[in-house]
Amino acid sequence: MTKSTHVPTPTPEKNRLRAAAALIPIIEAGLIDSKISTAQAAPMALFCEWTTENISDDPYAFKLAQAVEIGLKRVKATLATVDH
Repeated sequence: MTKSTHVPTPTPEKNRLRAAAALIPIIEAGLIDSKISTAQAAPMALFCEWTTENISDDPYAFKLAQAVEIGLKRVKATLATVDH
């Protein structure tokens, strides 16, 4: 018997938040491994931040936004320590 999982209906908001959530670890790893510069990471982080503005009442979108915001705090901390 296969386990059924419910995937929320895609919306532009959810898709942007999913993309931002996936981008956070890429930014972090790129900065730590020196594969991306702070100049490259900054607009990526801005995109992630933008996705968390004006979140709908959808609980799934809200949870994604929270995850992105937590990741952004880590990214900003990494950005503050890189190139110093």
